Amino acid sequence: MNKGFYLVMAAQALSSLADNALLIAAIALIVDLHGPDWMAPMMKWWFALAYVVLAAFVGAFADSYPKGRVMFATNAVKVVGCMLMFSYQMTGLDVTGQLVLVFAAYTLVGIGAAAYSPAKYGIVTEMLPPEQLVKGNSWIEGLTVLSIILGTVLGGVLVSPRVSEHLLELSWMPDVVQTRAEAAILFIGCVYCLAALCNLLIPKTGISYPKQQTNPCKLVMEFAGYVRILWTDKLGQISLAVTTLFWGAGATLQFIVIEWGAQHLGYRLDQASILMGVAALGTVFGSICAGRVPLRKALSVLPLGVLMGLAVLLMPLVSRTWEVYGLLLLVGALSGFFVVPMNALLQHRGHVLLSAGHSIAVQNFNEQLNILLMLAVYSLMLWLNLRIGVIIVIFGLLVAILMLLFMRWSHLNHKRDPDLHKQIGQHGHGQALR
Repeated sequence: MNKGFYLVMAAQALSSLADNALLIAAIALIVDLHGPDWMAPMMKWWFALAYVVLAAFVGAFADSYPKGRVMFATNAVKVVGCMLMFSYQMTGLDVTGQLVLVFAAYTLVGIGAAAYSPAKYGIVTEMLPPEQLVKGNSWIEGLTVLSIILGTVLGGVLVSPRVSEHLLELSWMPDVVQTRAEAAILFIGCVYCLAALCNLLIPKTGISYPKQQTNPCKLVMEFAGYVRILWTDKLGQISLAVTTLFWGAGATLQFIVIEWGAQHLGYRLDQASILMGVAALGTVFGSICAGRVPLRKALSVLPLGVLMGLAVLLMPLVSRTWEVYGLLLLVGALSGFFVVPMNALLQHRGHVLLSAGHSIAVQNFNEQLNILLMLAVYSLMLWLNLRIGVIIVIFGLLVAILMLLFMRWSHLNHKRDPDLHKQIGQHGHGQALR
């Protein structure tokens, strides 16, 4: 692993930490403004919408410039969104207008994240050979999930009554902020600035791509072709289906855990954010262990996805602290262990068939589209006043059943083409574009 790869990991960890801390701060802001319960998952829905709408364009953008510079520019967009949310009281809007502004600000952060992702993952395939991709992804995913832990916990700590009171009592703070949310958002903005510094230090990889299309209509048509290429590839379609399910389920599980903590365990928001961190800690452990799985054995981890869905079904049955923490650690570990090899396989096939930026854009498009779908269904279930226990059972069964179907799909692909596994580990890129 070279120096540049470590800088990519540091930049990704800091930027992701700030994203997750900002989500908790935004939820606290909605609570302070007495917004409805369904508004928090819908805010995440708008965040994911940016990935879907911009998917056809961000891949070309990431492949047009050095990816370290792309990461810096898109991180700057996140900073602007963070500062827009910070100014929610300064605009003179009424409560409804302030809630809309929070939505708009977090959507802007989502736009930055959508453009950031193809660069951060694409540069990994440029820096590392195929045989190191699982290990590299293990580090990237492990640090990403670790940043989710720390970001979620950081957001919860910053908006907790005790810490927010101490922050607001600082001698210089009253001149800058008046509420706990403003204090939290100001601190989070500083973390984004640290990520920007790491982005500036990332060296160029020396890899260049053909001149990218700039016509929006042609970009959309080309992107549709890229989506078709990955979904028709016998290895790409399985890894794409699994990672799409994982990220949609993971985003929904964040809000399920918060609601479960409130309804089932009687936790406040800052306490429930700790539960999200515990689950993410398990994912870090699973991701690190997955680093030992060879790329050629990536498909062997599929059964763990079924076990993860079944483990979620146990959530309504536990209430003691050690049971709650143990179960969340188990769910996180299973998810981390099976998604890292699948993510590496998808990135490998995408790089071989397309290019680093375009393949990640296709991946993001599908994953975020599923996040939109699953969060919309979850918001609908909350709007229908379904009990959180019922929602958890529906969610766990859905994940387990879909993973069983994906395993069957993979088995049929290998039965039709016994030499399919030989395509794993190929060198080169853009083979489907020639």
